[in-house]
Amino acid sequence: MRRTTLHALLREAVLAAGVSVDQRTARHVEQDQDGVVVDGIRAGHLVAADGLHSPIRRALGLNRPRRSPARHGLRRHYALAPWSDHVEVHWAREAEAYVTPVADDLVGVAVLTTARRPFDDHLAAFPELRERLAGADLAGPVRGAGPLRQVASARTAGRVLLVGDAAGYVDALTGEGIALALAQAPAAVRAITSGDLAAYEREWRRLTRRYRWLTHALLNATRKPPLRAALVPVAQRLPWLFSATVALLAGPVGSRGVTHSGAARHLDSPHQGWHRK
Repeated sequence: MRRTTLHALLREAVLAAGVSVDQRTARHVEQDQDGVVVDGIRAGHLVAADGLHSPIRRALGLNRPRRSPARHGLRRHYALAPWSDHVEVHWAREAEAYVTPVADDLVGVAVLTTARRPFDDHLAAFPELRERLAGADLAGPVRGAGPLRQVASARTAGRVLLVGDAAGYVDALTGEGIALALAQAPAAVRAITSGDLAAYEREWRRLTRRYRWLTHALLNATRKPPLRAALVPVAQRLPWLFSATVALLAGPVGSRGVTHSGAARHLDSPHQGWHRK
C-alpha cells in the first residue's frame, strides 16, 4: 500500500471518530504546570509526532548527537507489475536495496546507505535488479530522508510526549516505523489519562526494545565489509537463523515471543545480492 493511501485512510478514520483536524505547522510551543500552548491554542498535554527531524524535540532540548556514520534513504516508484508478493532485500558493498510490491502495477525501490550519491548510481551496484527495472516508466521523483539515526534523551518533557520517529529512530533497515508509532500512541494516551507521564518512558522502552536491539545488531554486523560480505552466505547455510530473525521482525511490536509470518523478506544469493568491485 502506498503511504499516501494509508494517510488518506487514517485521516478518514480520524474524521469519522469526530476528531477535529487543524492542518498547519506548529511554530511556537510553551508550557507551564497546567498545560501546553501551541501557537495560541491551549491544551492539557501535547503529543508530538512530528517526524524524524522533529522541530518540537529540538525545541525542547531533547536532541542528542549521534555517534554512528550517517545513513540516508532514497526511494523511487516504478510503474511495473511486481514479480513477487514479498519484500526483497538486495545487498551491495555500500548499500541495501529494498524492493516492495506497492500495488498491482507499482513497485517501490528504496536504497539505504552511508554513501552520498544519486539514486541511479546506487542502483548500478545491483545489476540484476537494474535489469528487471529497465524500460519501466518512473512513477514519481526520487524522495530522500536522513540522516536516519535520531537520538532523543527522553520521550517526555513536562507535558509534552514524543511519539513515532520523533521519539528516536535507529534505522529503516527493519521496516517497523509505522508499527512502532501505532503501538506508542495508545501508550502515550494511557500515560496522560493515568496522570503518570513517566510510565510512557518505561512503556516506550519496552515497546521498542526488540526493534532497537535487532536493528543495532544488524547495523553493527554489516558495517565492516568482511562481515557484510558474509551475511548472505551465512543466511543460506543457516536458514533456521535467518527464519528466526525474520520471525522476530514480523512479530507484533512489543511482544516477547517469536511469531512466524508468511510474509518473509528475501535475501538474494551472493551472485544476485552481492557484487564485489
